[in-house]
Amino acid sequence: MSERSVERWRRAWRERGEVGVQSKGSPGRPRLGPAQIARLERELEHGPLAHGWADQRWTLARIKTLIGRLFHVSYTVEGTWQLLTRHGWSWQQPARRAVERDDAAVEVWKKETWPRVRAPRRPSGPGSSSRTKPGSR
Repeated sequence: MSERSVERWRRAWRERGEVGVQSKGSPGRPRLGPAQIARLERELEHGPLAHGWADQRWTLARIKTLIGRLFHVSYTVEGTWQLLTRHGWSWQQPARRAVERDDAAVEVWKKETWPRVRAPRRPSGPGSSSRTKPGSR
């Protein structure tokens, strides 16, 4: 603590008592009020398509952008997640698969294409942490 801070607190205590020294909250974290949260929830229920995104998937980055557009308040992606969880929102998985999904084509791809494109496994056994001197066998 600095002497200036202590003097400022003493002055606030003398002038306003306990109310003068109570925390006013973090100055760097803009918060949405209850009415704004209610509006945000209504807008999220309209879906991403109503707000200009082509697919029906909300992401934290999109919600962050929507908050900025609607309320002119900037949140980080992490702050957006904290805001949503604080108000009862959670991440979701689709309840059903896409109509366009072709399970047979997925299986063929996994069996034929994936083994060719995945990175080869590194050999097991003794080695060296040096890139210039590989382990001997």
